[in-house]
Amino acid sequence: MRLTLNIWRQPDAASPGALQKYELDEVSEDMSFLEMLDVLNENLNAQGEEPIAFDHDCREGICGTCGLMINGEAHGPEVTTTCQLHMRSFKDGDEITVEPWRSDVFPVLRDLLVDRSAFDRIIQAGGYVSVNTGAAPEAHAVPVEKKKADRSFDAATCIACGACVAACPNGSASLFMGAKLTHLGELPQGQPERYDRVVNMVAQHDHEGFGGCTNIGECTAACPKEIPLDVISQLNKDLRTALKQGR
Repeated sequence: MRLTLNIWRQPDAASPGALQKYELDEVSEDMSFLEMLDVLNENLNAQGEEPIAFDHDCREGICGTCGLMINGEAHGPEVTTTCQLHMRSFKDGDEITVEPWRSDVFPVLRDLLVDRSAFDRIIQAGGYVSVNTGAAPEAHAVPVEKKKADRSFDAATCIACGACVAACPNGSASLFMGAKLTHLGELPQGQPERYDRVVNMVAQHDHEGFGGCTNIGECTAACPKEIPLDVISQLNKDLRTALKQGR
């Protein structure tokens, strides 16, 4: 395939950025999107130009670092991570626009790299689980209702990629935060700090400058792990309970 790529270039956080056009030939439909960018960078290196900076790590769809806006969609046209998006999702002659996550809370560091440390600070605000488990217990020592265990595991699949924020018109991180709170809130080990946790995480979320949730649903539509929207309901329910308790 022959593609026209409009890619955001920005030398550093303090400098203005702009889209720059590149032409790329002989793109295989079996390449991942990141492999296609690798080929483009090889060409740029060969021409003595600065390669495009972008985040990646595992390239297996499990670490969450590879997020990009592709033609205005978080991670692109498929419900998957950018590293697992393949070029067969595009056609010969397509023009593709590639940008970093669209959120003031994720400032651009360089080109397609953004700073997502706001997510880390929300997690830190949630604190720790204080239960002293001692030695590793037998698997059945702490009974957990299957429905709750399944919901906790589903919520735990969140990889904190930031697609929910980038897709949300309000720039809310409620899906991310709801997933983290539901993961622990469904388990016995998560009960002691359950309501302090939600108050602290919501306060940090708002302090960072994320927007409020208005239940539009773009977050869950863009989520590569298909985190359900009802984790936000759980977040709101726990927050109401905590505020009634005067926390």
